[in-house]
Amino acid sequence: MDHPWLASYPKHVAWDRKFTAKPLYTLVDDAAREFPDHIAYDFMGKQLTYRDFLTQVNHLAKGLQGLGVGKGTHVGIFMPNCPQFAVAYFGILKTGATVVNYSPLYSEHELIAQVNDSETDVMITVDIKQLYATIHAVAQKSRLKHLVVDQFSNAFSLSNKIWFKFLHGNLKARPVRDEYHVDYNQLLKNDGQPEGVEIDVAEDVAVIQFTGGTTGIPKGAMLTHANLYINVLQAECWAIELERGTEVIIGSLPFFHVFAMTVVMNLSIYIGAKVIIQPKFELNEAIKMMKKEKPTLFAGVPTMYTAMLNHSSAPDIGMENVKMCMTGGAPLPVELGQAFKNKMNVIISEGYGLTETSPISAANPYDRPSRKGSIGLPVPGTEVIIIDRDDPTKIMPLGEAGEICIRGPQVMKGYWKRAQATADVMIGDMFRTGDVGYMDDEGFSYIIDRDKDLILVGGFNVYPRVVEEAIYEHPAVHEVTVIGIPDDYLGERPKAFVTLKNKDETVTEATLLAFIRDRLGKHERPCEIEFRAELPKTMIGKLSKKELVAEEKAKYEMRQKKA
Repeated sequence: MDHPWLASYPKHVAWDRKFTAKPLYTLVDDAAREFPDHIAYDFMGKQLTYRDFLTQVNHLAKGLQGLGVGKGTHVGIFMPNCPQFAVAYFGILKTGATVVNYSPLYSEHELIAQVNDSETDVMITVDIKQLYATIHAVAQKSRLKHLVVDQFSNAFSLSNKIWFKFLHGNLKARPVRDEYHVDYNQLLKNDGQPEGVEIDVAEDVAVIQFTGGTTGIPKGAMLTHANLYINVLQAECWAIELERGTEVIIGSLPFFHVFAMTVVMNLSIYIGAKVIIQPKFELNEAIKMMKKEKPTLFAGVPTMYTAMLNHSSAPDIGMENVKMCMTGGAPLPVELGQAFKNKMNVIISEGYGLTETSPISAANPYDRPSRKGSIGLPVPGTEVIIIDRDDPTKIMPLGEAGEICIRGPQVMKGYWKRAQATADVMIGDMFRTGDVGYMDDEGFSYIIDRDKDLILVGGFNVYPRVVEEAIYEHPAVHEVTVIGIPDDYLGERPKAFVTLKNKDETVTEATLLAFIRDRLGKHERPCEIEFRAELPKTMIGKLSKKELVAEEKAKYEMRQKKA
């Protein structure tokens, strides 16, 4: 069978479904028409209906057009989760311009490089002192022509606005008044009738989303209107029992990240859901929200599920109405998924995707328990293909490892101004992910690891995920990440960094090494296990290896100098 997953496909989903794309901003137009009085966003005590959401989008689009924004213009968003983010995102799209998402954690140096590389001319932000100070410096040293600034507290209820000003007034910036600063509220003062723009959904780029890709070098993935709109449709038809206009989701994942952009922001608008916005994930605040709002959908990364599972109130954390838990952005440890199901009575469905695929490419079906260690089946209209890493023309037999490739309508147009980088990852319309994995005889795919995370121990391949899964089986382990460290004899050796569930645990390096001895080959066993109070994470809560790699490299170089 050319498509082995068809025999296992959910009965309610047609894999060969044909999708019709529309301009991405029509998500808001359609939701406002179908659910005008439904709540789109609930943030800091203030609610915004879909009708009012569309009104703000239209006014911002008209204001941006007055600044000269239109097709060919790149407009950045630099802010935490808040209603203004969604308004800015769809207001930009309605002008025909392209959104460029920026992480609030980016350094000034990173921002300048990406502003110039993406040719961003306008940046929209809020008056949080730390953010504003950074982006103001960037504006002075980059190609930015306009800096649009809103008051963060404008999205608060009146009581919370007063509270915020009283308790956190020192966090508020005072934007400079000069020729390139634009007041957000002044920009909205118009008739709310933006000029119509013709959108070629297959060719026009809706979002430039920066990613390390398969090489670790930041590149702007060009995601078209069709890529992003169809990925929303793929996510919606894959899910079961979604009721339009009634769902509630906690918006803790950062909207600037591709996972949250599609499965929290865009999908929620498409189904008319209510999003309870959290500026960033804070465990106790998130649980407080869940107990009050009783969400029906939840999207998170594995570290968030780990934190909820180990909370002192678990399982009583407000998840009793949740019908669907989604995870992505990082591999879900098998033990975590099973423990969460046992304690919370909710299955976490692991999906798979990349920035370059908008991001959803595969997912575990919701009509059955997730298959242990699998990223699931290709979503509708998508093919997962395993190729030989040394001979890309060769497709690997079922069960044999190779490079995972994706073909489907959600695959990016290419990397912005990176023709060679695009050519390196595209074979026709097929995207090479850089992930190593295999497909079983029922069409379920499994990731072994990323090529770039591969550890070469005396010529043998060691995949960090395999080592991490073995360590996660120990009941005292909270989180673990494994990297390769320099070794004069073997080239590299694996080293594990571990946090424990309880700081009073008496687990030692020796006991943990003894625990995994029979679970791993000799070359896979860590040469060292270091216990830490916490591990470095990215903005969305993914465990991050790069800081640990840099630390170990510096230690090695210091030892070399002393020798």
